[in-house]
Amino acid sequence: MCGINGIFHLQQQNADERILTKMRDALAHRGPDDKGIFIDGNLGLGHRRLSILDTSDAGHQPFLSEDSRYAMVFNGEIYNFKEFYPELKAAGFNIKTHSDTEVLLQLFQLYGTKMLNRLNGMFAFAIWDKTERKLTLVRDRMGVKPLYYVQHDHTFYFASEQKAFFAAGVPLKISPTGLEEYIFNRFVAGENTLFDKVKKVLPGYTLTILENGQMEFKKWWDLKKEIQEQPLIKNPQEWFNETFDASVKLRMVSDVPVGVLLSGGLDSSSVLASLHEQQYKHINTFNIGFTEAEHNESHLAQRLAQKFDYGFDSIELQGETLFNKMIAAAYYHDEPLMHLSEPHLLAVSQLAKPSVKVLLSGEGADELMGGYVRYKPLRFPSLLQSIGTISGLGMFSKKARFEKLSRYAQIKDDAGMILYNGSNIYPNDIRQVFGINTEPENEYRRQVFKEAKSLYPGNLRRQMLYFDQHTYLCSLLDRNDRCTMGASIECREPFLDQRLVKGLGSLEDKWLFTGKKGKYILKSSVAERLPEEILNFRKIGLSAPWGDYITRNPAFSEEMDAFTSSEIFKMPYFEHIDIAGLVANLRKGDKTMVSYIMPLFMLHIWVKYYVESFRVI
Repeated sequence: MCGINGIFHLQQQNADERILTKMRDALAHRGPDDKGIFIDGNLGLGHRRLSILDTSDAGHQPFLSEDSRYAMVFNGEIYNFKEFYPELKAAGFNIKTHSDTEVLLQLFQLYGTKMLNRLNGMFAFAIWDKTERKLTLVRDRMGVKPLYYVQHDHTFYFASEQKAFFAAGVPLKISPTGLEEYIFNRFVAGENTLFDKVKKVLPGYTLTILENGQMEFKKWWDLKKEIQEQPLIKNPQEWFNETFDASVKLRMVSDVPVGVLLSGGLDSSSVLASLHEQQYKHINTFNIGFTEAEHNESHLAQRLAQKFDYGFDSIELQGETLFNKMIAAAYYHDEPLMHLSEPHLLAVSQLAKPSVKVLLSGEGADELMGGYVRYKPLRFPSLLQSIGTISGLGMFSKKARFEKLSRYAQIKDDAGMILYNGSNIYPNDIRQVFGINTEPENEYRRQVFKEAKSLYPGNLRRQMLYFDQHTYLCSLLDRNDRCTMGASIECREPFLDQRLVKGLGSLEDKWLFTGKKGKYILKSSVAERLPEEILNFRKIGLSAPWGDYITRNPAFSEEMDAFTSSEIFKMPYFEHIDIAGLVANLRKGDKTMVSYIMPLFMLHIWVKYYVESFRVI
């Protein structure tokens, strides 16, 4: 796990070592163990290393091929790298290290990007071909590892995090269309970002750029095609257990200690149960707890760790500590905090850092197996339309969950129900409360929805899962990467093994949606491994009572006053928002205001503590 960056001048100009180093060291938190640069005329590569496999100097990067033709910077892990040893040796390669980095570069030398489908791992890497003078960028299947790029002043820049660009002098400009997506959809999906001209390399894609500036994108992993070509799984429970255990085992490949992010929920508990079933010893678990009982699963996590004779450590965030972690998380994340659990994830990662360098997470299970409550209304769209009519007459429950459902039911078309299913406020709400009438184009989201419809015709719930796997899950993975790497820790997600992703996508609905909480195949497969109290505990997830935080926590008092007169409300896009009125209603106890206030509050925090810091450089 590392931080990577590069400069590629598209005119005859040598790469500046000083700028390259500034970019690299903006990513120091991603790799405190080692650092390096490589310059070849107009091309420069930078690397910060968090040593996980082969912690010796042999794993130093940028990594050069034995014939010096290729130079590579690599962020991630190839879990099955040792499988390629016989093949590479037979092809005449000398394997001098114990690192996956060397294997990856040799596979590229042998096969080019055709070898990518054989990799099991998470990765973002760049390879420079000195002979052909071309740069190739690659991102993993699901987007676990981040990779961004931007062109400015005839120069192509790439990096693991956007902040490296601004450290290099690329102007920080907020994208108007990005802001629209942020307000309506909570985050910017696809290749675009909240920054003007800053792009993502999409998951499962390669990008090749030549000295003349010609760029070529290729899709090397197509989930729709993989699901369509998946052979029939005859015994889904047996297949799931075997594949999941194999995935967990692969993700234990490490030369440093590995721990588990343990919430007490089904997903992370299943990871821990798999480790116990495979007789792994001396595992440490790390948990974030909450004083508020309705948000807390710590007691379950602790009892499970004790049952398996594993270590357990937990932390709660309160007062000034919570506020400071929020500011720090905003810096590491580069964009406004949208899941609102980022400060907690950063804190628990920092808690784990003295003990481990790697953490396993349960991320991805909900999006693969239908675990969110918000999927349920999509089973009966006609009923949802009726709810919309009833709620319009004021005949609906005022409980928070039903109140949100009644607002969601105002959406009348399938595309809207999919595009806004993961939102907390919907287009009608935004028009009425914010005075913003124009919805984002959402070109990428609409393209994914089109793919989902062709793969699962007439099945909105399955379309929603496919859609989330390409959008919402990417935002969660970005959160996981930024918060754990902010503590210089690597996060691995066993549920995102490609065998599970495509296999689960091919199963019948009953294996996903049966039961009150979904994820039937997971629950039924691990039933003999986990206690009833975890199997049947109500779903909480990593949620936090932000309405109470910002109104009752003294550490937030001064910031809330600044928020009501924030610079963001002078922007044309937000000029009609009565933020003082919204905050006043929240302080009077109207909890429905939280969904409207939090995206604006986090945007305020981001502009004040992140954007302004780069504008003064």
